[in-house]
Amino acid sequence: MAEGLLGKKVGMAQLYTEKGEVVPVTVLEVGPCFVTQIKTPDKDGYGAIQMGFEETKRLTKPARGHLKNLPSLKHLREVRTSGVANYQLGQKLNVALFNSGDLVDVIGTSKGKGHAGVVKRHHFSGSKKTHGQSDRMRRPGSSGATTTPGRVLRGLRMAGQMGNKRVTTLNLEVVTVDAERNLLAVKGAVPGATDGVLFIRKARKQKQVAKNQPTGKKEKK
Repeated sequence: MAEGLLGKKVGMAQLYTEKGEVVPVTVLEVGPCFVTQIKTPDKDGYGAIQMGFEETKRLTKPARGHLKNLPSLKHLREVRTSGVANYQLGQKLNVALFNSGDLVDVIGTSKGKGHAGVVKRHHFSGSKKTHGQSDRMRRPGSSGATTTPGRVLRGLRMAGQMGNKRVTTLNLEVVTVDAERNLLAVKGAVPGATDGVLFIRKARKQKQVAKNQPTGKKEKK
């Protein structure tokens, strides 16, 4: 099966466990997604499927020609897979891909904050707030030496565009799955605003802790 599905953020809520503990969750609408294109190693050089999500009435003519007899889907995404033979054009994929207790990665676009200074963007503490200073409090300070290296080094933390970037949140636990309404609740927060488009995939970097594994510390006798 596909390693992930397209969806969107519905909002945040709280759930209670059997022990009475409060768990903050983010509710996601995952799917249904439709297979809109299949790429094979023989024809395209690699195996992948293209899936579409969220129907819309407004679609360009090239997009309508690409989808042909499929629903008018607003968002398209290509996902590589080695099992292209298991898919058919127009096949419907839903949230049943995930189960409670699974770990997932959620990929989205973070909220755009516009142009921000170093205090807000990089959490600089600022300069002194006394001893006669009047305009240095939120300034970044020196950005480098003059003779050596004689330039501003690449990657230096400075003021600029904040947010509006691709962000991946790893290893979020699936708390509950509502297959009838295509809803998925994951523990914690996900990137982006409400109604933002997300890609939810099975976790790639799961933390595995072996039981009875030696820690290297000597036990006291």
